[in-house]
This record gives sequence, structure tokens and C-alpha cells, in this order.
Amino acid sequence: MRTVAIDPPGVQWLRVSPKYVTVRLVEWAIGNVITIGLFSLPLLFVELGWWKWPPLWLAIAVPAALLLLALWRLVLIPRQVKAIGYAERDDDLLIRRGIFFQRTMVVPYGRMQYVDVAVGPVERLLGLCTLKLHTASAGTNAHLPGLPAAEGARLREQLSARGEARLAGL
Repeated sequence: MRTVAIDPPGVQWLRVSPKYVTVRLVEWAIGNVITIGLFSLPLLFVELGWWKWPPLWLAIAVPAALLLLALWRLVLIPRQVKAIGYAERDDDLLIRRGIFFQRTMVVPYGRMQYVDVAVGPVERLLGLCTLKLHTASAGTNAHLPGLPAAEGARLREQLSARGEARLAGL
């Protein structure tokens, strides 16, 4: 279902690379292995007889619930990546994300202070980067993950040039 507030008419959304799913899956795997492993320690200690509390049912229920939640997130990751998009307009950049709770952020070129490109180890292996936009507002969290490296470099240069041109006009 489309909402005019989230998907303005006439906007052609560009999507991030499908390889970004792999980045998110690696993050998911590392985080969930550590979390479920830590929350499974009480079960191990109860089974070994080292601990009398928590009861066995609780020691099983907590890691099992976390595992179910992790599997649910695993199913959502490809859809979440597919929902990320951006659109360059004459005066601003639109960034869209979200499945259940959708969000469209408008970043005016004249408000950009600087544009940053970041690359993590998994992104580097896949030839991707994350574009971060810094504005005068401290509360702005404008970032665009999963861009091919060449597209990230192009956007960085183009957005910086547009930002400087808009600032010069003030």
C-alpha cells in the first residue's frame, strides 16, 4: 500500500544494491550468535547442576524466544533492504526506508555541511559503502547504506557540489 506522504507522486526511487542483504545477514548472524549464546549460559549451568536457579523451563524459554525473534528478523532483512531507496531532486535528496514503520527523510542540499562515505569490512569485500549526510541539525540521522562504491563516490561529489552551490546562494 502506497502513502502519498511516504511516496510523493512523480518520484523515481533508486534502490540500494541487493548485495546489502549479505551485509545485513552477516551483522544478524554475529549479533544473534553472541546474544543467544550468552542467554543460553544459564541453561548450560542449570543442566550441569552448577546453578539451582532459574528453573529449567525459564532457562529454555528465554533462548528459545530469542531464537524465534532472530528467525523473524532473518525473514524481514531482504524486505527491509528492498525498502531502502533514494531520489535526487533539484533542491533536495529523499531517503526512504521501512516496511511496517515507513519513513521518508528530505535533506535539502543547502543544509548539508558535509558528506561522508564509510566502508566496513563486509561492505568492502562486496564493493559497497554507506553515505552519511551531516546537516546543521544534530538530530538528523541521514545515511544511505548499501550503495555500490562508485555510486557512493559519485553521490558524495555531486551532493557536496550541490550543497556548496546552495550555500553560496544564501
